[in-house]
Amino acid sequence: METKLGLIHIYCGNGKGKTTAAMGTALRSACCGYRVLIAQFLKDGDSSELAGLERFENVTILSGKCEPGFTVFMTEQQKENVMRECNEYLDRIISLFRKRKYDVIVLDEILDAINCNFITEEKVCAFLEEAQGKTEVILTGRNPGESLCAAADYISEVRKVKHPYDKGIKARKGIEK
Repeated sequence: METKLGLIHIYCGNGKGKTTAAMGTALRSACCGYRVLIAQFLKDGDSSELAGLERFENVTILSGKCEPGFTVFMTEQQKENVMRECNEYLDRIISLFRKRKYDVIVLDEILDAINCNFITEEKVCAFLEEAQGKTEVILTGRNPGESLCAAADYISEVRKVKHPYDKGIKARKGIEK
């Protein structure tokens, strides 16, 4: 029986594991021969899992990510620049989708880009409407809006109970990044 692709996943919450879940699904898809596109918003591209996933011929890590940073420390000009970068990045992803190049698309931390007002929820929902039934799309981050939740087929919430960061322990290579 052939697998039909085209469902929408959201991995959200304030706990560790959203990106891990998304990358695990990307790995599973890649191992089944699906063409996978991974795009990370508001991250520096230094996550260890990317090094493993990029070894697959059928996995593409899209460069040109929107640079990370805490918005409270950004000037208005920096915020405008990140907004432009995020929208151009999403436009590239949508263009690749329309060319039918990928079976699975991971939009890591796109929910945070929406929450920071760098991308509109409406633009992402329009893309999801177009992708639904054609390409599996995975979104991660915090606090998905009502429209995104309505569009999703899966919503998994990762809740923090305890985290080493609360004790001042920074993200460790190979474990949290």
